[in-house]
Amino acid sequence: MIGAVTRRHLALLCLGVVAVSFSAVFVRLADAPALAVAFYRCLFASLVLVPWALLRHREALRGMPAGQRRLLVWSGLALAAHFATWISSLSFTSVAAAAVLVQTMPIWVALLGPAFAERTPRAAWLGIGIALAGTLVIGGGGSDGGGRALMGDALATAGAIFAAVYVLIGRRARRTLGVVPYTAVVYAVSGCALAVAMLATGTRFTGFGAETWLLLVAITIGPQFLGHSVFIYLLKHLRASVISVALLAEPVGATILAFVVLDEVPATVTLLGGAVILVGVYLAIRAESEAGRELAEVPLE
Repeated sequence: MIGAVTRRHLALLCLGVVAVSFSAVFVRLADAPALAVAFYRCLFASLVLVPWALLRHREALRGMPAGQRRLLVWSGLALAAHFATWISSLSFTSVAAAAVLVQTMPIWVALLGPAFAERTPRAAWLGIGIALAGTLVIGGGGSDGGGRALMGDALATAGAIFAAVYVLIGRRARRTLGVVPYTAVVYAVSGCALAVAMLATGTRFTGFGAETWLLLVAITIGPQFLGHSVFIYLLKHLRASVISVALLAEPVGATILAFVVLDEVPATVTLLGGAVILVGVYLAIRAESEAGRELAEVPLE
């Protein structure tokens, strides 16, 4: 059932946001091509989840109808496209700009939502609007300009669109499928798609230093398991718009981490935009929580 945003949900949302906030910094520190980073985070996650799903959730996998199998394939492809575009954007633009633009996802969730039977409450649009205004403030001051920055901004925006599709498909598929079988299949599909992309583009699979391999493991444990997988779990309990709006807090964390670890000094507009984002996140989640209480007794099917 869709319910109100409880304290447990809020705690998990905070954990997920903190975990994904490390993603951009880890990617920047890893001395590997963007597609390789995306591939290995899905591969390493699959190596854990696929055996687990086969041992403990074999019946759920066998019993999936054809329509649900197709949903999982599309979800995996959307996730692969999200990783490929967003991680690539970090090679062209700043961490702040990339983190901000990829979190325009709520507007794409709201626009694409009706096609997936997801509707954003009218009251939540105020919070979304405020939060997106904050992202525009940060985006305006987080890029050095030039063609490379524009390319990075475009890739980050594409990453936001693919992330919205991924979240919306996941919300629908998770209604009847547990988090372990869902993530096992989706991460495996995503990894296979990224492997094909690497082969097609001639991207190397090996030749990385020990530090890079450790960072790839850290990306899997943190942003992948404690970030993406936590959000996938929450998709069964919260609407997609709640999760997408909560993720608007990620640029704040990513900007702080970039300052501490990478010496990327945030501009005043970045700090201002971060404060605006947090206000928008609070207002939107409060509106979603109130809408969730009204729907608490309405079954998903």
